[in-house]
Amino acid sequence: MFGNLKTQPADKILQLMGQFKADPRTDKIDLGVGVYKDATGLTPVMRAVKAAERQLWETETTKTYTGLAGDPDFNAALSSLVLGDALAADRLSSVATPGGTGAVRQAFELVRMASPEARVWVSDPTWPNHLSILKYLGLPVEPYRYFDGDTRAVDFGAMMADLAVTKPGDVVLLHGCCHNPTGANLTLPEWAEVAALLEKTGAIPMIDIAYQGFGDGLDADAAGMRLIVERLPEVLIAASCSKNFGIYRERTGALMALSDPAKREVTQGTLAFLNRQNYSFPPDHGARLVTMILTDPALRADWQAELEAVRLGMLALREQLATELRTLSGSDRFGFLAQHRGMFSRLGASPEQVERLKMEHGIYMVGDSRLNIAGLNTKTVPVLARAILAVGI
Repeated sequence: MFGNLKTQPADKILQLMGQFKADPRTDKIDLGVGVYKDATGLTPVMRAVKAAERQLWETETTKTYTGLAGDPDFNAALSSLVLGDALAADRLSSVATPGGTGAVRQAFELVRMASPEARVWVSDPTWPNHLSILKYLGLPVEPYRYFDGDTRAVDFGAMMADLAVTKPGDVVLLHGCCHNPTGANLTLPEWAEVAALLEKTGAIPMIDIAYQGFGDGLDADAAGMRLIVERLPEVLIAASCSKNFGIYRERTGALMALSDPAKREVTQGTLAFLNRQNYSFPPDHGARLVTMILTDPALRADWQAELEAVRLGMLALREQLATELRTLSGSDRFGFLAQHRGMFSRLGASPEQVERLKMEHGIYMVGDSRLNIAGLNTKTVPVLARAILAVGI
């Protein structure tokens, strides 16, 4: 049987990580991997997470299963964080998942079960794993234009033109905030136009929100998504706690589905069924930490303060890099770096220029020129700026 297996395509980011580790240069810079790093290059455990873990270690009395949908308190707490005032309990179904990727996978499984012929519209570009999972599941995929390679901003007119031909039952995948890989995001008025268009075409929005709190703040980052929830009858949301709680390896996320109240019970049952078919019970440790933090005023305040410091630190690095490049180049063509939000920006370099950055300067980024702003610090920003210009970007 195993003789029939074929070599699978290697994950380019994981390949890049291996190359970086093998590089003996001591001044190398890793801007490829998609995790937050502080100024020392560490992905730290947040203070509130450490405190919650200490409490949990003292008070937890069992490691038995929770439920197919996960702990109800976790689903309630995370749904409240994500949806805010848009939360309508009579419309909401929710299950815990192994990270945001698990939520994305379960959402696509739900789409395939409910409407196997549905086309899933994805931004060009998008997170590569979106496309990989869709291909594996055999769901039809349609790209919609999103990123203007010249301005490095959202090409909103082209996006709306492409989505105008969506049909009832189609699914439109949107990034809730901090678009990966470009860093270019919709404005709130643009979100309103998208909502109006989807109301007209009957397509169903699916929102992947993996970086809430990394862009303009917890509520601002969710504002567009909440507008969609309030205006559309059916919405899917894949939420991740990996980044904003810093619990990457705990695999903590949730899939939420907003539906007609009359369909809520069957929708909730279907989500639980899909969990059972995939991994039965979702992991609980990270979910329990998140629940403790969100429901304890002191822990929540400390978590939000640290998250805000992370966000402001990334914005400061963006401003510093844009300013450094403006000074060195004598132009504002890199101003988009200060306008983007989240960990990522697409630089607009060619694959050859990206390769030169790696070989000549020890600077590693993904081949499409996505760079992780959080991989920088105040000392390496000038190094990157000089290298960017040296390779002709």
